[in-house]
Amino acid sequence: MLSLVTAAEHQYRHDSWTRDREIAVLASIRERRAPAPVAVAAPVERVAPRARRPWARPIGVQSSAECTTVCATA
Repeated sequence: MLSLVTAAEHQYRHDSWTRDREIAVLASIRERRAPAPVAVAAPVERVAPRARRPWARPIGVQSSAECTTVCATA
């Protein structure tokens, strides 16, 4: 009786191993046949451009004699 139980356990382990291997093979075949995932680009946030001056004004330089220190720091 013990030999029958042992034989059944071995058969179950063999069948389980065979089934797991077949499932793994089928999964790898499915992965190879599946198309490559398409990369989705993240939406780009648009930032409003800054207002541009016609020319650059160096910091601390005054354009006229009437200008006060407010002009230089503005």
